[in-house]
Amino acid sequence: MIRLLLCDDELLAIQRLQDLLGRIEGVEVVGTAANGTAALAEIAALAPDAVLLDVEMPALDGFDVVEELARAGESAPLIVFVTAYPHFAATAFETGAIDFLTKPIRLGRLQIAIDRIRRSIEDRSARARLNELAGQLDALRLERTGGDVAEARHIWVQRRGETVRVDLDRVDWVAAEGEYVRLHVGDANYLHRESLTALLEQLDPQRFTRIHRSYIVNRDRIASVRRLATGSYQLGTDAGNKLPVGRSYRRVVRDMIASDRIPSD
Repeated sequence: MIRLLLCDDELLAIQRLQDLLGRIEGVEVVGTAANGTAALAEIAALAPDAVLLDVEMPALDGFDVVEELARAGESAPLIVFVTAYPHFAATAFETGAIDFLTKPIRLGRLQIAIDRIRRSIEDRSARARLNELAGQLDALRLERTGGDVAEARHIWVQRRGETVRVDLDRVDWVAAEGEYVRLHVGDANYLHRESLTALLEQLDPQRFTRIHRSYIVNRDRIASVRRLATGSYQLGTDAGNKLPVGRSYRRVVRDMIASDRIPSD
């Protein structure tokens, strides 16, 4: 019997998980938690085999819970992250966590996650998994914990189960996606858990410009600026990408056209 703890700050999400798990043989929900702090307390008290852990929670989020568990150095459960962002589940932390479930969770997909938990219990320790995942979290947040950003403009991101160094000066453009940003570098792109505003502070202001509340662009990658029939502007990159220009950023774009002689029509 697999003993599970469910952690989500949304009661309806907890109830749906309980309903779905009730249809799967060989599992038992031993407890629930509405936030990260409660999850840590329940893990210590109940010692579950695995935790279905919501990523997006106020105060102590799912990542914070993993870090606290790794820091405790005691026996630890396997981790299944639950997220409302499907792009996050597809690209990040594929080794350390047993699985990623995307809301709304379907029964068939949940069964796959339970099967992965069962196999992991048999062939690999939860502590090894947790340490591996915690190491990935450290890499993800490395740029927030120290170092001279101006001297070494790079961040560490997760992509297909590996930790990748991304040189910020090579980024072509950035798009906000919920609580994350997607960095486009040539033919590759990387999802990174940080706000667009926080990332902009790490970029070279001589190279990068915010053109929309959801977009940052490398000025060297701008090929053209088009004024649309609606009166709005659209920026074209040298790779053929079309990026919108926000109303409050039009003056910035017009100034770039004047100073850089960017083609416009």
